[in-house]
Amino acid sequence: MKGWAVVLCCALCASASACGGGGGSPKPVAAPVLAPANPQAVAKLVAAVRAAQDKGGDQRAIGLLDEALKSDPQLWEARYNRGILLARRGELAASDEELSRAVELAPNAEDVAVALAEVRRRRGQPARAAEVLEAFVGKQPDAVVARIALVGALRESGKVERAIAHAREVLVRRPNDPQALAELALSHLQVDQVDTAELINQGALKAQTKRAAAERTAGLIALSRGDDALAFQHFARASELDAKDTTARLNMATVLLQAGVYDRALQEFRAVIAVNPDDGAATLGLAAALRGTGGRENAQAYQEARRLLEQLLEREPNNTAATFNLAILYADFLQQPEKAKPLFERFLNIAPENHPARALATKRLSGQGQVAPKGQPAPKAQPPPKKK
Repeated sequence: MKGWAVVLCCALCASASACGGGGGSPKPVAAPVLAPANPQAVAKLVAAVRAAQDKGGDQRAIGLLDEALKSDPQLWEARYNRGILLARRGELAASDEELSRAVELAPNAEDVAVALAEVRRRRGQPARAAEVLEAFVGKQPDAVVARIALVGALRESGKVERAIAHAREVLVRRPNDPQALAELALSHLQVDQVDTAELINQGALKAQTKRAAAERTAGLIALSRGDDALAFQHFARASELDAKDTTARLNMATVLLQAGVYDRALQEFRAVIAVNPDDGAATLGLAAALRGTGGRENAQAYQEARRLLEQLLEREPNNTAATFNLAILYADFLQQPEKAKPLFERFLNIAPENHPARALATKRLSGQGQVAPKGQPAPKAQPPPKKK
């Protein structure tokens, strides 16, 4: 959730629009003006924001926010910041609940609606993300930040025509907006309209304000054409434009992983995790790359992959990919089928009926279909989620 550390501090401003970035970036819709807050609660809020900026200070910040909310349960900034911190720790269900309360208290605060939607997208619930964003832009039609986020959520939930319509609504208000153009291009790319996507994204690449999103999209278009070398150039350019662009690095790492270049994939996945320790996709990719480098002379790679997947499941107990990958790791690489069995059973309980790995998990439970080392399909490069 790149950018939220900045937003955390901005919650102290009189309105979210006071925190809008320069360089032509759209400004969030202003937060509501409420009755004066309890001074003691505000003091706790200020202290929490400062604590959150310190390394390892999240738990103390959450405690201070709890104290603030005891003094003033209507202090929406405290609920908002608490939701952000919970998301940063990977506690997405709790974050969803807290941010939902913040949305109720501050229904016209764009930052809050976008944050809630981002958490729901991270939870693999793009339709629920789109729901909160559509409600917001229905009341605030000029909310460009929320509408761009809505395009991504709709695209991820398979509502591509509606995603395209909302992207065009943004462009009516902000012609040549590079972020909106990139999102529109991704929407066309999702339905295999590659030439259209490329044409639209050219406008984003030529925009005066260069954005990493346009370069990321260009990389994904190149991947769809099978040009990995050109895709790498665009992903590298995205990282130059934004040193914290973990999405570009994640896509580079995924391409390397799919190509079997495990050592270089390891470097890129570790770089993503260095910026965002709770990035689930990067954790899954790193575990897969470690599995690829493992062997008799490098058994510790399997153990590190195991620890990574177990830590991810501690944060996200219903993560189907982590559950399945850990089961495969135990069964085929660590040679501990007794530990793999309950994981396969757990996967079948939580995975959707149409999940492509269900058939394999069922076979494994019956003692069939052993996967050869390094034989499991690598994670697939995906269109980037909304990264501000």
